[in-house]
Amino acid sequence: MNFDKYKDYAYLLLRIGVGLIFIMSGYGKLTGIEGVVGFFGSIGIPMPSIMAWVVAIVELVGGIMVLVGFRIQIPALLLAIVMLVAIITVKLGAENVFQSMRLELMLLLASLVFATHGSGKFSVDDSMGKK
Repeated sequence: MNFDKYKDYAYLLLRIGVGLIFIMSGYGKLTGIEGVVGFFGSIGIPMPSIMAWVVAIVELVGGIMVLVGFRIQIPALLLAIVMLVAIITVKLGAENVFQSMRLELMLLLASLVFATHGSGKFSVDDSMGKK
């Protein structure tokens, strides 16, 4: 069976899932930024009061851009970096490492797909004629 004709639907579904997860995560960080600053400080992230805002905005705005498929290659790369840092700083020290980082790992890999392959056919970029 050849499923290539469904590739753009797969990109759309992946964009919806990844975009919504990042939007909700970014919004949660923005509405509880003091807690994020404290957490970042406790795990040794430099400049936690700045980095908390950076991560929250990257997740929220990047998630929106991924969801709608608008110039997602740069925000997808930034989101991949956020996930890589989360895995390295928080998840690798967990008792059951794979169980702990499976969501972050999937978001990292999906973000890398978008960073390298774009947003697919059913996107703002496609409707504007950009690949």
